[in-house]
Amino acid sequence: MPPTTPYAGKFSTSTYNNNIHLHKYHQPMDVSYGDMCYHDNSLVSGSLEALIQHLVPTVDYYPDRSYVFTFLLSSRLFLHPYELMSRLCHLCVEQHRSGDLLLDKIRIRDVAPKIVQLLTEWTETFPYDFRDERMMRCLKEMSHHLARGDEYSWRAMQQMTQRLIRRLAALGQYEEAIATLNASAAERPTALKAKQQNGQRNDVLSVCDDAFILAQQLTHIELDRLSFIGPEEFIQAFGVKDPLDNHKSFFRKRRTTNLEAYVAWFNRLSYLVATEICMPVKKKHRARALEFFIDVARECYNIGNFNSLMAIITGMNMSPVSRLKKTWSKVNTDKFDILEHQMDPSSNFSNYRTALRGATQRSITAHSNQEKIVIPFFSLLIKDIYFLNEGCASRLPNGHVNFEKLWDLAKQVSEFLVWRQVMCPFERDRKILQYLVTTPVFTEDELHLASYETEGPENHLEKDSRRSLRTSLLHREHR
Repeated sequence: MPPTTPYAGKFSTSTYNNNIHLHKYHQPMDVSYGDMCYHDNSLVSGSLEALIQHLVPTVDYYPDRSYVFTFLLSSRLFLHPYELMSRLCHLCVEQHRSGDLLLDKIRIRDVAPKIVQLLTEWTETFPYDFRDERMMRCLKEMSHHLARGDEYSWRAMQQMTQRLIRRLAALGQYEEAIATLNASAAERPTALKAKQQNGQRNDVLSVCDDAFILAQQLTHIELDRLSFIGPEEFIQAFGVKDPLDNHKSFFRKRRTTNLEAYVAWFNRLSYLVATEICMPVKKKHRARALEFFIDVARECYNIGNFNSLMAIITGMNMSPVSRLKKTWSKVNTDKFDILEHQMDPSSNFSNYRTALRGATQRSITAHSNQEKIVIPFFSLLIKDIYFLNEGCASRLPNGHVNFEKLWDLAKQVSEFLVWRQVMCPFERDRKILQYLVTTPVFTEDELHLASYETEGPENHLEKDSRRSLRTSLLHREHR
């Protein structure tokens, strides 16, 4: 079997994505080793059993890190992580069993550091798999097994488990914090409507009137939330379902939904922008809010925060905002037009993809943390991964796993991991952050009604819409 797996060098020892170096030869060569097939020294397919066996370390062998990441990421297309963990532990135990207790102990001692290394890579890269108590039980059993032959490796397993527990505890705290913030933001007090009617200026500009600082605080929120998204969350939606998912079970299995929460943040920011523009009664205040968010969007673009940029553009393009012709007439839209052009969806977002490549290249050669920031337009990233999965078969006609597809999925997700790990270099402003994540925002109906109240209906259709919205919202208030 070739000494390296394909795309060796794709993943460095510090990150999972670096420049891809493919092994190239003058003559293409197809080779099969048992149930695994290679082309030009690159693994292209294999039976599921052979791929699992290829993951198992021995005294003389440890799988390439790129293979470990790729298979742990995408194996969930074929089997539940718990099933893979069970098989892996079984194979690790069985290969040491000879019937001679002394010989078994020697074998365990020799291979134990590599088993610990493999499990460390799993727990550190895909920690959320271990929210399943069955996974934790497997870890505990493997720890007891290694203790028979190597105390050093047993201690390493204990330290690894403690790090994992701390990571899962942090995730739990984050999820509770997000739930609290969402509950707070969902409570839309009557004060929001009163502010619009009375012309009070308790809005985003009263909290922060510097576009660069607001863009920095948005970047804090984006990177904070990105940091909790597990790479497996991109794949788990396509993966096999655990038979216990639909049944009450002894085992506690909490599904991780950080990806969905991040998409919800994008939607909230869009509605916040639209709310801030539609809420002021006076035209000059609405125009000022429009100009301010255009400047914030431009600063987000310069930082490399494409997700906030797109959320702001989306908010300004909502129909309750776009119909405010008198307000837009007071605004110089040249900068907005340029930003819209950069995020133009035509040709599969070709302009944005060019800008993203430029930001990625800047990040690679960065001399500061600020230059390392790359926050992609997240919904498009999810869409790309979805179509990559849907557009290519996971299994070949001979039953083999299509590993070329798995490499492509790993490449997409590994790039995200590099972006996710960047530390935000900007100073936090708690007052601004609190406002951005908790201030009440209008619903879609409330936005439309606010828009009609500030700039009246222009035709019978809009008049009917306003009448209907008033009646509907009045009924809701009296429930």
